[in-house]
Amino acid sequence: MARLEGPRSMAQRPFWETKTLRQMTAAEWESLCDGCGLCCLIRFEDEDTGEIIPTRVHCKLFDSSACRCSDYANRKQYVPDCIKLTPGNIEALEWMPKSCGYRRLHEGRGLADWHPLVSGDPESVHRAGVSIRGQTVSEASLPDPEDAIDYEAPDLIAERGVK
Repeated sequence: MARLEGPRSMAQRPFWETKTLRQMTAAEWESLCDGCGLCCLIRFEDEDTGEIIPTRVHCKLFDSSACRCSDYANRKQYVPDCIKLTPGNIEALEWMPKSCGYRRLHEGRGLADWHPLVSGDPESVHRAGVSIRGQTVSEASLPDPEDAIDYEAPDLIAERGVK
């Protein structure tokens, strides 16, 4: 006879399903990053509407092939306006992509199936078409920082990786 299993106990469920963002350890918090790179894009704010406009231009520290910051530990030293995401400021960061694991958990939506913590594979975010790997140019390559607006990409604010 097959035994029917009920809901998983708290001990069997992953930490992101049992803890609030504020209860997570530093390591758990960092592991929520899916490696998409969308938060490393240069953005503009429309002065009239307040709309946030992402571009296909990435921060000078972003490694587009690895889809990670090349100097994460020291990034504030080189990019003073880099925003450190915390449980205390995530609510105010509406520019975070809708597919972001931090944002999804904050909004009570759970992690997506392609998230590396769910899939067990750090490449799943790239296969799902969520990441910006190989799709951007560095701000360092632009003659003028304002030229980034020429790479406007409003599609990058939308939910990614959904079928």
